[in-house]
Amino acid sequence: MFYYQYYFPQFVPVQYYGQPLYMDRQQPSVQQILQTIRSQHNNLYRELEDAGMNRQITEYVFFFVVNYVVNQANANQNANQIYNQFQRQVPWFNLLFRQHNVSQNVADRVLRRVIQITLDQLKGGGGQPGPGQGWSNWEDLGGVLTSAPTVASWQPNRLDVFARGTDNMLYHKWWDGSRWNDWESLGGVLTSPPAAVSWGPNRIDVFVRSTDNTLYHKWWDGSRWNDWESLGGVLTSGPAVSSRRTNQLDVFVRGTGNRLYMKTWNGSRWLDWEDLGGNLNSEPAAVSWGPNRIDVFARGQNNDLIHKWWNGNRWSDWESLGGTLTSAPAVSSRRANQLDVFARGTGNRLYKRTWNGTRWGNWENLGGTLTSAPAAVSWNPNRIDVFARGQNQSLIHSWLDR
Repeated sequence: MFYYQYYFPQFVPVQYYGQPLYMDRQQPSVQQILQTIRSQHNNLYRELEDAGMNRQITEYVFFFVVNYVVNQANANQNANQIYNQFQRQVPWFNLLFRQHNVSQNVADRVLRRVIQITLDQLKGGGGQPGPGQGWSNWEDLGGVLTSAPTVASWQPNRLDVFARGTDNMLYHKWWDGSRWNDWESLGGVLTSPPAAVSWGPNRIDVFVRSTDNTLYHKWWDGSRWNDWESLGGVLTSGPAVSSRRTNQLDVFVRGTGNRLYMKTWNGSRWLDWEDLGGNLNSEPAAVSWGPNRIDVFARGQNNDLIHKWWNGNRWSDWESLGGTLTSAPAVSSRRANQLDVFARGTGNRLYKRTWNGTRWGNWENLGGTLTSAPAAVSWNPNRIDVFARGQNQSLIHSWLDR
């Protein structure tokens, strides 16, 4: 039996398939990519270490895989194709994981992420924003999504992401402040992307469209997930949700006639559906930055961004904010009277437009390759987290932190 100890007495193999490991065929170098993984994706190291593999061997594993992608793989293939090829050509590599009792599922997930990160780096960050814009490179968080994701945050440095899986059930993945936890199934039968919001510590409310095109609701109360409840309605899109204050929820959907409808939980009961008009060409997006403010966005019939807001007394008319959207929008707010709106645009790239309290800025191209609408949340004035489905149908994540 072949053991990896024979191959790397100091965890550095000399050759792979007759080619030196330190070939410098293209930039960035293997070591530069590894440094990116160490600095921006340290959770990948933690996943293997938590599973039983020590840091030194994890470093070797990542070195070997990154080098393979840089020097052996076809960078025009996707991460799954490269990983499958890697498994065929290096069948002994799984021995490392078995000898350290790391499950194949964990190994597969982590190595696919390493390959995706390497591909993004080789392609110039996958179209990431240029230096000085403050956005991270995209990281691949795995999973197989059949819808756009949604995200909520109930305290600083906490993220809860939801998406529909291959069995049309709701799946949940969360960042607890130090690591990403595995996906968990929350059941249900979804016919749309989910929507999620938090109105207080340890509280999350999730909404979906079900098979009968009605609105369904599930919530985390701090100790358990409650059963699904039906809230009725006739939905022709996925929902959106915002919260103006503790124990208040405003849910928005596209209904019959492509009009915007709202249903509100006032702290004690659900109010009747309210028709807010418009002519929507996508799911809506909603956010609240104060107790008397709601901002709602959607893609209009001209594929532009349209906007409507509640000022505490009345709803505004719809306004067009331009752009060419190829998905529903997403919106987050970092502080009072500031809005960051995201959408997939031409080339499947992520675009952002910001209201700074006085005026709307120009559209910014933030790169990436999205196969769904984005999701966005902010948990402090200097932080935005954006998620989407990537080319491999997995969850991808980028963030602004300054």
